[in-house]
Amino acid sequence: MRKLAAAVALLSLVAVSCETHRTKADRLVENYAVVKMPAPDLSGITDNGKEVLNLYRFAADEVDKIYWKQNFGEKDAFLGSIADPAAKLYAEINYGPWDRIDGKPFVEGFGAKPAGACFYPADMTAEEFKAFDDPAKNSPYTLVQRADDGSLKTVWYHDAYAESIGKIADYLKAAADITIKPSVREYLLKKIEGLRTDDYYASDKAWLEMTDSKMDLVIGPNEAVDDALYGTKASYGAYVLLKNLERTEELNALSARLPEFQDMLPGDPAHRAFVPGSESDIFSCNVLYCSGYTNAGFKVIAINFPYDAKVQEELGTRTILFDNVIREKFNRTVFPVGMTLLEADHQAHLDASAFYWIIAFREIAKGLGVKETVNGRGSVADALGNEALVVEKAKSNVLGAYLCAKEVEAHRISALIQKEDVLATFVTNTIRSTRFGAADPTGIANIAVYNYLVECGAITRKASGRYDIDYGKTWTALETLGAEILRIQALGDLVFARSYVQKYGVVTPGIEADIVSLELEKIPVDIRFIYEK
Repeated sequence: MRKLAAAVALLSLVAVSCETHRTKADRLVENYAVVKMPAPDLSGITDNGKEVLNLYRFAADEVDKIYWKQNFGEKDAFLGSIADPAAKLYAEINYGPWDRIDGKPFVEGFGAKPAGACFYPADMTAEEFKAFDDPAKNSPYTLVQRADDGSLKTVWYHDAYAESIGKIADYLKAAADITIKPSVREYLLKKIEGLRTDDYYASDKAWLEMTDSKMDLVIGPNEAVDDALYGTKASYGAYVLLKNLERTEELNALSARLPEFQDMLPGDPAHRAFVPGSESDIFSCNVLYCSGYTNAGFKVIAINFPYDAKVQEELGTRTILFDNVIREKFNRTVFPVGMTLLEADHQAHLDASAFYWIIAFREIAKGLGVKETVNGRGSVADALGNEALVVEKAKSNVLGAYLCAKEVEAHRISALIQKEDVLATFVTNTIRSTRFGAADPTGIANIAVYNYLVECGAITRKASGRYDIDYGKTWTALETLGAEILRIQALGDLVFARSYVQKYGVVTPGIEADIVSLELEKIPVDIRFIYEK
């Protein structure tokens, strides 16, 4: 261990000495490879449809303003105070002065990021919050603030961000007025109502029922990743999407099999008793534009919404795979990481199609397992608190690879890939994703899975710095860890969830050495978008 730590330190010194001509901010920006998002091919879209897309983008820009306030505060004065262009760009990438890779401030004058971002008073104590007698404090759609007398109060999002929400509503109403699709109009009107009331049940249902549009808009407060204090407050984000009709048809064949996939999961059947809605679907889309939380730092490659357990039970979920983002992620990060860190005999198993299908099943896995504990402890999210997101992300990663490998083994996937392709690509993506750091639930989840694989002997880091993969042990690890995570969620076992995260969710010297190796090879951590008009 000491030799490894010394090697890491030496490599770090070499890296610094070779790059003294560049500032720290320059190197940070290079963590994100530039992806130019070309102007979309709208040859099959009517003039009305093109105008709807413009209105979607205007609405997304207003979402961006809300997210800055949620994550940091006032954007313009902050960015205007940064003289270094590279540091300013990095602040724009991170939506504030804190690096989403390691959680540390990279702009002078700022301390550690508040665990509750701007959702709670920075000086609020746990005891004070517990004593605050207002059920609305636990809503995903309220801010907790100081009243004039210093006590706590709740403010609903639609009141706190009324100006931007009013503009978003105007853009969506204009789009609803000109769209030729009744289902789109219904969704947009319900979404306006949701934004104005912070009640998204009707708009979630309308969104799932909107299946005949070539375009899509996912907008509003959805993900609770930024609330590291209680894991409840949702951040605003937006995606403007264009559907890939041919691939969507192929993917939707999987939708009818969700109950079958549920039965295929490992472990005690009582820990996966939830029955997914029969109307779940899977879309393949290209991202045209994103803003707010969805544009901050790391770019996700797929989503599975809505999170409302009642809607999931009635109608299911919609999985959307982002084809263009998946392709760019594999080419720019996953494949070069594998070629750098895998032993030569495993490199041939790195496969773009395997990566695509791993992501597809990862998103499917988000809708599986259970949403409510089976022992009366309420929802999984409530029972596991701020550990819920890490556990959920680990679950979807592990069980997504598990289901994908089983489907490949049964020859039920059209792509010409092998089980070993799935496992090698999964391992590589896990190693790559440890670079997201321990400041974000996504990073912690991948670090935890990585450390579990190491402990099980599924992957072994050789003296060369490259990994050997034991495919049999990797398969067993997926099955065992997947079953354990399902148990944690079903029983709402917060004590075990915390011990799992504390034991496995730590950056080890091996991870640090990998990070240095990948930095020396100038392999980016992730991607960032530049949009062509």
